Parts: sequence; structure tokens; C-alpha cells
Amino acid sequence: MGDRYAGFDAFVASRGAALMRTASLLTGNRAAAEDALQEALTRVAMRWPKVVRGGAPEPYVRRVLYTVVVDDWRRRRRLDVEPGDAPEGSDGVDLAHMVSSAVVLNQALLRITARQRAVLVLRYYDDLTEAQAADVLGCSISTVKSQTKHALNRLRVLAPELIAAFAPEEERVEDINGDSSSSEVLT
Repeated sequence: MGDRYAGFDAFVASRGAALMRTASLLTGNRAAAEDALQEALTRVAMRWPKVVRGGAPEPYVRRVLYTVVVDDWRRRRRLDVEPGDAPEGSDGVDLAHMVSSAVVLNQALLRITARQRAVLVLRYYDDLTEAQAADVLGCSISTVKSQTKHALNRLRVLAPELIAAFAPEEERVEDINGDSSSSEVLT
């Protein structure tokens, strides 16, 4: 690609999968996630020398990705929910539970506002601090805190099936037998 894009290929190769997972969670649709990530990386590539001079490029790329997704939301495009690729299982892994949990989580995230979904994805999936999430979203730390609180409360009301889906194996078995409730997991 030349000197202008030095390091861009390596960055995409090393961080592309993580950025794709983030885009998938933000959009709820793999095809839309691929489009959003491609658009974000195209925008970043055009400014790559300046991005690299500014330090670590990943926060900038995440901000651009978030902006691309929000632009799509603002255009009020309705995205169809497509089931994601099933993760490859290994011995001792309950693949059916993993897949059903992923589907339940994806459907639950689609029930909350775009802003709340973005906050939860950045905080809990990308494991960003409140300050980092605020920087990506272009808002204050207190907004991130309040959006997180409201999003979690809303998920508890709108998607109680999340509690059962993400309960440990022993609690799921007990819950099926009626011996105990797994509702204490998310509370």
C-alpha cells in the first residue's frame, strides 16, 4: 500500500476480528456489521497518517465505527436479525447453551435503545472503562453511568430470559427441576 498506509494492514489483521465482534453487537446483524466495519476502515484509511501520529489508533477506529453505526440508525434503516455463526465447540462445552445464550443476548440487545446498547457493548463486551466509553461515545462519564444503569434495569424487565440463559450450569439444572430460582444471577 505504500508509506502512507504503513501499519494499516497490520492493524487490520491484528484487530479486525475484535472490531468485527463489536460491530456485530452494535448492529445485531452480521451483514450490517461487515458493511459498517468496512465503511469505518475506509474512513480511517483515508486519514491513517494523522491517526497514527495521534497515538494508539484503536480508540479512533472504535469511535469511527460507532459513528458509522449511529449514522445508519439515524437513517432509520431497519436491520433484519440474522443468526450468527455458531461457535465451534470443544469437548466438555455445552454448545447448545452457548448458541442459545448468544441468540437470547442478541435479541435482548435489540430491545433497548441504540445508545444503551452501545454503552453495554463498550463497557461489558469491549471491557472499556467508563472514561474510555465516554470518549468513544462523545459524552460525559456520568452519562455512561446512567445509560448503563438504565440499560441493565431495562434488560431485567424486557428480557428476564437472560437471567436463565447466563446462569451457571448447576443453577440451570436446579431451575428446571424447580428447586431454586436463577433470578439472583443478574441482580
